[in-house]
Amino acid sequence: MADMSAPWLQSKTPVGPPTSAVPTLRQLIYAAVVTGTWSGLLCLVIYLIASLFGVDFVLKAPSGDTQVTFPWIFFLLVPLAFALVGALLSSLVRGWRHAGRLVFWIGTVIALGTTVVPLTQPTDVPWSTRIILVVMHAITWILVVPQIARIIGDSEPGAHVERAE
Repeated sequence: MADMSAPWLQSKTPVGPPTSAVPTLRQLIYAAVVTGTWSGLLCLVIYLIASLFGVDFVLKAPSGDTQVTFPWIFFLLVPLAFALVGALLSSLVRGWRHAGRLVFWIGTVIALGTTVVPLTQPTDVPWSTRIILVVMHAITWILVVPQIARIIGDSEPGAHVERAE
């Protein structure tokens, strides 16, 4: 039988687990703040660079001709907000069988779904704006969804059971 002195060696996350070995809501929120903040900072840098090259970030509202201009703070805070909401919703499936995969794939579908707004803009919205917004969605997905899914995966039944060799 394998040595049970280090049960986190089979963990999907690169850090030692908490005493209970099941991720807490606090740990999920912490991961969301870290990944959401990094995502927001990267999106803000992309926004600033794109603005220097003349990208205007003006979208049309789906209802008609109303133009919506997003301030710079939007690009910093929205990824953080989505990461926090994702972590809170993910906490609902802690302890479920295949919870990590469930969070990963639902998060992926939501991330793909949110790209509909920039991609379906009227023809007078430049493609440069649309593409950069889709890139920002992808960055947020890359940084947030897999990490939250890994943490939730540690709560699955049998995630920390040593396997007999």
